This record gives sequence, structure tokens and C-alpha cells, in this order.
Amino acid sequence: MNIINKTFVKIFSIFYILSFLIFNLNTKVFAISPPPNPAADGAVMMDAITGEILYQKNMNIPYPPASTTKTMTALLTLENCSLDDVVTVSKKAEQTGGSRIYIYEGEKIKVRDLLYALMLVSANDCAVALAEHIGGSVENFSNMMNKRAAELGCKNTHFVNPNGLYDDKHRTSAYDLALIMRELIKHPEYRKIAKTLSYKIQPTNKCKLERPLWNGNRLINGNAAPYYKYLEAAKTGYTIQSKHSYVASAMKNNQRLIVALIHDSKKHFYNDCKKLFEYGFNNYELVKLYSKGDVLTNYHVPDSNISIPLIASSDFYIVKQKNSTYVPLPNYKEIDLSKSYKINEYITDATITYKDKKRTLKLLSGCDYCPENNSKNSVSVLASNNNNDTKSQYTNPGKMPFIITISLIILLIVLIRILQINYIKKRRKK
Repeated sequence: MNIINKTFVKIFSIFYILSFLIFNLNTKVFAISPPPNPAADGAVMMDAITGEILYQKNMNIPYPPASTTKTMTALLTLENCSLDDVVTVSKKAEQTGGSRIYIYEGEKIKVRDLLYALMLVSANDCAVALAEHIGGSVENFSNMMNKRAAELGCKNTHFVNPNGLYDDKHRTSAYDLALIMRELIKHPEYRKIAKTLSYKIQPTNKCKLERPLWNGNRLINGNAAPYYKYLEAAKTGYTIQSKHSYVASAMKNNQRLIVALIHDSKKHFYNDCKKLFEYGFNNYELVKLYSKGDVLTNYHVPDSNISIPLIASSDFYIVKQKNSTYVPLPNYKEIDLSKSYKINEYITDATITYKDKKRTLKLLSGCDYCPENNSKNSVSVLASNNNNDTKSQYTNPGKMPFIITISLIILLIVLIRILQINYIKKRRKK
């Protein structure tokens, strides 16, 4: 083999390998930056819409949560009270220790004022006053807290009080804490309270002076570092035994993330929370695959000229890595064609698998349907799409980036020029 042929084979091999790698970037997920390592023993970052976990560290291990407990107290208050309800303070509430605003037995004070004190200055006495107003007693309210936690999907949570004062039986996990915040942040009243920098409780029947309150949360207060402008709400917690805990929600580009940190002995939660939010927003994005009312497909009824539009019953989102072009396709459950369906009536489910996780989207009938032949029972819908191979369910690989295309062209020109030079050298030697 002469020198030109040898050179050509080497160049062609290099060119083939580079081309294969470059073109196949379109079907791979781009690498993301490594996540931060928070000091807290338990940590989680969750997408609030899908519930997907984007980062976790011991997320299911229960720890004493201290005052982050008050997120559940606030949730039950907003679900069971009007902000203008008037609470009569008990002796038990007055005598509650720790952080407090010093309310008095027999004092009449609005739920709104107690909530501001609960969130801004973490008032333990106000937590007890709210608990007794809603549940009749701290014990009954604690039972309500545990029941609500179970409804939200919490599996490692047990509350014994509404404020988080240390008790060995009072525990929750980072994941469960994020679930509670995920539900609480849906309430606009809570978001307003949590972002408030200062508030004044007006005089009551037992206190003739205004009670000024200030929000000490450093991620919310723009005058203190480390301020984070995308933060919506947050709650701190600390006791000597519980150490530091923190749960927060942030919104950027219509994507809401929740971070929960628990059992932090180094008090790094502010900076760690901010770093986790930045990591999440920089590397992941929320994508709406379907809007409510979208037609996913038109199902053709066998042996007829009838087509049934299958319509999304709600919006459906996924969280994907930025620059990833993966798009999952739905699989459809069977339709019972022996039944009649009215327009907008539930007809079947679409199962959408993404990152090895299956989620279900309920589908509605897009038209009225009456079976012509009742002997036809259950018929598979779009069987050609019923592929359990997750890899085959991704489409839309996207176009090769412009810079890669240009680089490939330049590389080809350089290789051709090398061939020309080698050819000229060979001719000169002859």
C-alpha cells in the first residue's frame, strides 16, 4: 500500500469516527454540571409541578424538623380558617416558650395576625393558639397534621406539636417536608405572607401597643446576603437538638422548584439552598407536552368510518435536562367499544414513560360515540404505539448545532488539503 493510500485510510478512519460521535450527539442527553453538596444530613430538590426529584441526599431519613413544622400548621390554617376569623388565646398558648410575640390569655386576635407572626418571627405561642382554634387541642391538631401529611404522600413524618419544639417522637424527612411546601405554596395568601418584609399587629383587647414584626429570612430580604431574587417563600427552623432546617420555594421562567434541608449542624442552609436552586434552574427545564384539550390522537373504530378524538383531560408536563431532545410518546390503554361515550367523558388512559418513570394522563372522548355492534368488546387503541421499549418512544432528535456543522466542514477541508500535500510530496520524490 503506497503512502497516499495509507494516509487516506487513516484520515478516512478519523473522519468516520468523528462524524459518528458528532451526529450521535443528537440522540444523547447532554452532560450537566455536578450538583452542590449541602451540609444538611437530609436534602431534596423537587419540581413542584411534576413532583420529580432533581437532587436528593438521605431524603427519606426522618429528623427533628424544628420550626419548619410550622409549614404544616400554616397549611391547615389556610385550609380550615378565614384570615378574618378571631382567635381567643388560651393559657397554654400564653405560656408556650421559645420564639414568641407574647400573646395573653383571653386576648382576641385575628388568624391573619397569628399567621404573620408564625411565618415572619416563627412564634411558637401563635402556633399553639392556631392549633387550639382549629383542632380544639394541641393533641387533636397534631392528629390532623399527621392525617394531612399522609394524604400528601408523607411516609416518614410524625408530628406531636404545631411549632416544632423538640420532642424525640416529632420527626419528618427532607422529602416529606418538600411535599408539605409543595401543597402550601399553592395558596396565594401564604406566598404573600412569606414575602412580606415587615408587618404590624394592631392593638387588641389585651395589648394596647402595636406589635412590629420583621422577616429575618436572608434569602428574601434584599438588604442582606445571600439574597435570592427568585425565592417565593421559605421557613427556617432551629433547636439545639434538631439543628438547622430550611424549606423554600423559588420560581423562575414559570418553573417552580422546592428545596428542603434538614439537620444542618453547620448553618450553611442559606448558601446551600441558593446553590441548589441555581443548579436546578441552570440544568433543568419544565416542558409542557400537552395542554388541557389537546387531541393526542384520533382512534379509528374498526370496521367503521368513525374516529374518536382522544383529548387530554389536563396539562401534562415533564422536567428534562436542558439541551436534551428526548420526547416521550404515549401508550394507550384499551377502549371498551361496547359502551357509549359522551363528549368530554373519560374514555381511557395514556401512559407516558420518561426516565423510567410511568405517569398516567386521563383522556376524554372528543365526540359522542354509540357502538354499532355490541359484540365488539375491548379493542386495543393504536397498538402500533404500544411499545414497552422506552428507548423507542423518543422522537424529535433535533438539528445538529450550527457550530458542529461548521466544524465538520472545516475538518473535511483540512483533511483534503493534507491529502493534496502528501500527493505533491510523492510526485516530487518521483
